[in-house]
Amino acid sequence: MKKILLLLTVFCIGFSALPAQELKCNVIVNSDQIGGTNKMVFISMQKAISEFINNRRWSELQYAQHEKIECSFVITINTQSDNSFKATLQIQSRRPVYNSVYYTSLFNFKDDNFNFDYLEMTQLEFTEGIYSNNLTAVLAYYCYLIVGYDCDSFSKMGGTASFLKAEAIVNSAQSQSEKGWKAFESNRNRYALINNLLDDNLKKFRELFYDYHRLGLDEMYNDVGKGSAKIAGSIQALKEVNNIRPSCVVVTSFLETKADEIVNIFSKAPADEKTSVYELLMDIDPSQSAKYDPIINNK
Repeated sequence: MKKILLLLTVFCIGFSALPAQELKCNVIVNSDQIGGTNKMVFISMQKAISEFINNRRWSELQYAQHEKIECSFVITINTQSDNSFKATLQIQSRRPVYNSVYYTSLFNFKDDNFNFDYLEMTQLEFTEGIYSNNLTAVLAYYCYLIVGYDCDSFSKMGGTASFLKAEAIVNSAQSQSEKGWKAFESNRNRYALINNLLDDNLKKFRELFYDYHRLGLDEMYNDVGKGSAKIAGSIQALKEVNNIRPSCVVVTSFLETKADEIVNIFSKAPADEKTSVYELLMDIDPSQSAKYDPIINNK
């Protein structure tokens, strides 16, 4: 895998012989909740969103075709009124683990306030730093987050440039009436997420994100024990982040994304490591004990 073999600093500057867009995104628009037989607007919408995400450059980095970030945007339309839509958006992204066929999820997030206007057969446009409409603003925001999370998993704090672009969209949306952009609305919205990622007090989260993936998962091919120990250390660091800001969105989102993977790794670990990791998870996320019980119950 080229990203692992290249020097990480070179990668995040953008060295590659075959430049391409960063994202390989599967877009699904689910309109099952909308009555009527005319589904052409949703077919047009899905095509326009897919082209917007996949055909645009979201960073200064250079990606070869096989390096593109695999992700998905699942848009569930809840209501329609003429050209206005209320929807939820589920975003996921993943990347391969070094020298394996395994893919690890990097980002898995549901946005319940995805409301927008769309006119059939319209091509989507976006100008960086300018809020023109909620559809392109939300899509661009999450594209920047996906690239940022991917870079953070390969290079410590490597996603800062992309996260700052996402923050710029949030700032430009502050005067808008659409939900999801403002601090007072929720501690689990677009504002809260980017605020956590760029908060110096929570810098340890992004450091542990790198340690978990690059020094943990990617190392397990060479040394399972060393890799799992680094992942255990990352969970300890996650507890420290949670102590600073309990149940902040980057912590809860990380655990929602990684819970099954963590259980799978540590259910096979030595007894003392199992116990340590289980206790950390219970301290961070006590309401999900049933999810983590297989770590200590697996013989």
